[in-house]
Amino acid sequence: MIDFKLYLVTNRALCTAGPLETVVDQACGAGVRAVQLREKDLSGGDLHSLAVTMREVTRRTEARLFINDRADIALGVGADGIHCTESGLPVGLVRRLCPNALVGASSHSLARAVEAGTAGADFVLFGPVFPTPSKAKYGAPQGLDALSVVARGVGVPVFAIGGITPENAPLCLEKGAAGVGVISAILSAKDVPAAVESFRKSLGSL
Repeated sequence: MIDFKLYLVTNRALCTAGPLETVVDQACGAGVRAVQLREKDLSGGDLHSLAVTMREVTRRTEARLFINDRADIALGVGADGIHCTESGLPVGLVRRLCPNALVGASSHSLARAVEAGTAGADFVLFGPVFPTPSKAKYGAPQGLDALSVVARGVGVPVFAIGGITPENAPLCLEKGAAGVGVISAILSAKDVPAAVESFRKSLGSL
């Protein structure tokens, strides 16, 4: 069951208030309820070590932990879910390997979002919706109208990602999104709890 509106996606290179574990601990302590560990440059061993730490952090605050792409590491650390990318393991395979886990899937088009939902994804992350350096490789921002089409066309909750701020997050909800994926607006904040609180106010809940 997807009972969160804010999905924090990690990138330790963007953290300004301390190392990633400190920033995530502050974010979860302030109310963030779902975290995706997404550190693509790490080796399997280093990612596993970081995942163990993230599992401890999220367990303390009763937040859900998702591991990007690596179903093996997710199973190994007892994560709550796996997040599938378009170029990673197929959603259907991950669903079979991890029948009790939550499965998220990234999508950059309606067709791929529908495919992921049909294959068993519990929710879809769609974007980039707004301009953002972290999603530049995926092309120009797709905009709120495209988000609306995907949110209406997929039978699972859709989360908007890409340039999400407390100011534009409500616009995503108005277009049918179930929530938002956030990276730099929280990770790069000097005051992480204050940033989380801004999202709580704009979204109504976390």
